[in-house]
This record gives sequence, structure tokens and C-alpha cells, in this order.
Amino acid sequence: MSQPAIAAATGNRGKLRELRALLSGLGFEVRGLDALPPIELPDEGDDYEANAVAKARAVAEASGLPALGDDSGLEVDALGGAPGPRSARYGGPDLDDPGRVAHLLEALAEVEPGRRGAHFVCVAALVTPAGAVQVARGEWPGRILGAARGVGGFGYDPVFWVDELGAAAAELPAALKNRVSHRARALAGLREALAGVAAARG
Repeated sequence: MSQPAIAAATGNRGKLRELRALLSGLGFEVRGLDALPPIELPDEGDDYEANAVAKARAVAEASGLPALGDDSGLEVDALGGAPGPRSARYGGPDLDDPGRVAHLLEALAEVEPGRRGAHFVCVAALVTPAGAVQVARGEWPGRILGAARGVGGFGYDPVFWVDELGAAAAELPAALKNRVSHRARALAGLREALAGVAAARG
């Protein structure tokens, strides 16, 4: 019997890799957007939950599969919670991940280490083709370094220091990050709903 499939509402390869790892024990085949007919994701706004639900709903309706969408961001205390839901667009549309990291470090150049508290936020949404919606939120506390460290992860991971582990997120083995990250915590909150979808489609 083939595995039940679920669609991941993301074109971000790093995020898709993490989602596949996080869902590996539930028996799903996780299909990225590149394995589905062309789907136009909705424009993102300033609310994690609304963004996650809108993306998952668009993919569920277009693909006929249960869809998992998530919206995540980095909230920096000294920047009043910015860049927040606009983390992937921080500094403008022309910047790549290293460019956004550089933009963040420039914004914090005059902020002393003791005032660089931050946390990652992830809101994950599971939407079925019938329209049922389940949502969960996860947070991961840390602080922002003065320079990038490590080569793993993606996004702001090289400058996100995790005090409890004594390392930057980009220095963590993938398996460890996938146990403690904001995305791991959000998906843990959907585990029962995901298991139910897997059982119904298995």
C-alpha cells in the first residue's frame, strides 16, 4: 500500500527539507510545490496564522490533498518585534538569505549584546480538501549574534544563538534542530490532527 500524500505549501527548499524530516514518522509522502500542478500562493500579510491558513487552503483546494502551510518569522526585541511576519521580505525583495542577515546585523549594529533578545515564531496550519482547519504555534527563544556562525540551516539561523544549547542554530545538527525549533514545536501541536489525516487516507 502506498503512503498517503500531503502537500507542503512552500517553495522554500530548506523549509521543505525540515517538514519532510519532521513528518517522517507519520507515514506521509510529503509533496512540495514542484511535484504539483502550478499553484499560485496568496500574497502574505502581517499575520502568521492568516498567512499559514491561506497558503494551505490554496494548495489543498488546487491539489485535492491535505495541505500543510506554515508562516514563520524572527522577532527581535530591540526592533519592536521586527521583522516578524515579513522576515522573508526584510530589507526588500532583492535580498537573499545572506543579504537579509546582513541587513539585520546593520540594524542592530549599535545594540549591545545584552539587549539582543529574539525568538523565532512558527504558526503551522493543516487544511483538508473538505476545508477543515487545524492550527498550532511554536516559539524558540534566543538572541542575535554580532556575526554569522555555522553553515547549516537557512534564513537567519547563522545569527540566532540558542542559549540552552550554546550554539547558533546554523551550528546545530539537523536532527537536533528538528527536535527543538519553532517549526518542530508548531508541528508537535498538529501531531494528533496529522495522524488522523494519515489514518483516514492510508
